[in-house]
Amino acid sequence: MNFVRHLIVGCLSLTLISQAVVAAEEYDIVIYGGTSGAVTAAVQAKRLGKSVVIVCPDQHLGGLSSGGLGWTDTGNKAVIGGLAREFYHRVWKHYQSPEAWQWQKRAQYGDKGQGTPAIDGKQRTMWIFEPHVAEQVFEDFVKEYEIPVYRDEWLDRKQGVKKSADKISSITTLSGKTFTGRVFIDATYEGDLLAAAGVSYHVGREATSVYGEEWNGVQTGVLHHRHHFGPNAVKEKISPYKIPGDPASGLLPRISGADPGKYGSGDDKIQAYCFRMCLTNHEENRVPFPKPEGYDPAQYELMLRIYDAGWRDTFAKFDPIPNFKTDTNNHGPMSTDNIGYNYDYPEASYDRRKEIIQEHTTYQQGWLYFIANDPRVPQEVQQKMRKWGLAKDEFTDNGNWPHQLYIREARRMIGQFVMTENELVKKRPTPDSVGMGSYTMDSHNVQRYVTPEGYVQNEGDIGVSTHGPYEIAYGSLVPKKGECGNLLVPVCVSSSHIAFGSIRMEPVFMILGHSAATAAAIALDQNLDVQDVPYQSLRAQLIKEGQVLEAPPEVKFGKNGVNPATLKGIVLDDSKAKLTGAWTTSHSAKKYIGSSYSHESNTRDGKATARFETKIPEGGRYEVRYAYTPNGNRSSQVKIKLQHAGGTETRTINQKKLPPLEGLFISLGEYDFTPDQPAVVEVSNAGADGYVIIDAVQWIPVKE
Repeated sequence: MNFVRHLIVGCLSLTLISQAVVAAEEYDIVIYGGTSGAVTAAVQAKRLGKSVVIVCPDQHLGGLSSGGLGWTDTGNKAVIGGLAREFYHRVWKHYQSPEAWQWQKRAQYGDKGQGTPAIDGKQRTMWIFEPHVAEQVFEDFVKEYEIPVYRDEWLDRKQGVKKSADKISSITTLSGKTFTGRVFIDATYEGDLLAAAGVSYHVGREATSVYGEEWNGVQTGVLHHRHHFGPNAVKEKISPYKIPGDPASGLLPRISGADPGKYGSGDDKIQAYCFRMCLTNHEENRVPFPKPEGYDPAQYELMLRIYDAGWRDTFAKFDPIPNFKTDTNNHGPMSTDNIGYNYDYPEASYDRRKEIIQEHTTYQQGWLYFIANDPRVPQEVQQKMRKWGLAKDEFTDNGNWPHQLYIREARRMIGQFVMTENELVKKRPTPDSVGMGSYTMDSHNVQRYVTPEGYVQNEGDIGVSTHGPYEIAYGSLVPKKGECGNLLVPVCVSSSHIAFGSIRMEPVFMILGHSAATAAAIALDQNLDVQDVPYQSLRAQLIKEGQVLEAPPEVKFGKNGVNPATLKGIVLDDSKAKLTGAWTTSHSAKKYIGSSYSHESNTRDGKATARFETKIPEGGRYEVRYAYTPNGNRSSQVKIKLQHAGGTETRTINQKKLPPLEGLFISLGEYDFTPDQPAVVEVSNAGADGYVIIDAVQWIPVKE
């Protein structure tokens, strides 16, 4: 089986370069890449009357959207507009036909999705789908709009980009084809065109100090999900050595002996890749897991120790898509993510990328085969795994294996504006919105290392809420002024590592592809550099086309969130608090302030603090109220310290009890404040006997 078909062209590069150069094709807009963002950009260009071509290094269109990621990471679906929403509408239309349900009746499938129904009849959208259905939608797009697509065409990264002054004039592929254009769009996951054009970019994690972030850089000791060896994932600590407890015996495979780096420091490492697999347990459509060439059961010895420690959640991310299939993703301390084996991928040659993709294929297929066949795997796990296999009717030209590796991040442009976590959590405003994201800032593991205590641990897995939808700046789609005046980048956008952890979602790439093509058309019509496109003109056109550029209150806060602006006095939401320790956001309560509330994961370590600080512009007497969401698992001993004009006070509240004021707030008392002194409420988990909740603090003036 040919599992790396989409990169074989790279192996033939020397032969292809020697071929006669094909006469240049000329277009208004040249798009390099075959991702979902590439297709929406091309469709939008055609809709605006521009000639356009897709130069595609892949055989298949749609990238991850057609490559196995059918359980769409959408976030808040209300902010998905334009051509992205049209894509999900076309998916919905497909599944309205009885013929679409070949292996499963519609009623059997149900409606499980991420936060909203998978099939939204009211909005006429469907967010969960089979890979071949997504690919067909993309193919229908290019056929309907008569968009020329040149497949298996790989940019000559050394000599294939010609520039005149600061503008690209043409690109040439390894086959010798040249495409001349007035504006270019790099819609690849790798950012190959932007790099070859001399545009600034970054690979890896920035130190927290670079952009004033909290969640960037090395994150040792931070365990946000269950993809680690912490106490809420496995029941006991696991030795990384071949002979447990004996460093002299050497490390087990897939564990690094290198120092993971200082907390908060930057590095050149990137989050792990995997394949999003389409599996099925429907016997008529099931292909048994293949034993990959080069299979080595020793690579999975760590998996046995994880099972011995009680782990049994192997199937927790077998997310259901139609026709008894799944979108299966990484889950757990050792799963499909091939941690540490992709660091050189972004800058690698095509031949080296082929090797990396093969390594990931061998590892992941081997992981499946190991669990299904190795007699040392717990029988209850093995018996269940043997009921699963690859879907016979998916990826039929690639041995039923996904044709697209999940490139979670590669290069990221350093453009006119850099999106950071500060914009995503609304600590700073975002200028010139061209679309919205809303998914959690989500980074997968970057390293698997040995702790100072001599145990195995993963690092880099981060999940931090954005506290509702956020805007994405036009400046993040364009290079710095002077670097390239006719290039837009809707996929490898200008952002920090942790901000990209949210932006990197497929619906967002479609949104930004749409907006990038709109900006390109305006630049062409007005003979402008892309950096000089007048934002008001761009904004007006995008709104006309159904793009969502800012979230109304009902979207920001949903049905359970209370808009802080509707409350009296001065209100600071938990998103405005200065935090130390491992705080995590949540939305599970029936009522809260803002878009979420936060807790410190019940660590009881005395290290988690939250400081709410503001200035009272008009001095006087104010009632101070504190908001939390009650539950039986909350702490009954939450220490709160207040700072006011007269000094400090300490209060202890019981968060198991319902707050008496509208079910949201408890009064901490009345105090005097002056404009020249900060008003502070500080919360700690010191001495806590359960979860400590922070939601909001309110200062209400007291009438004399």
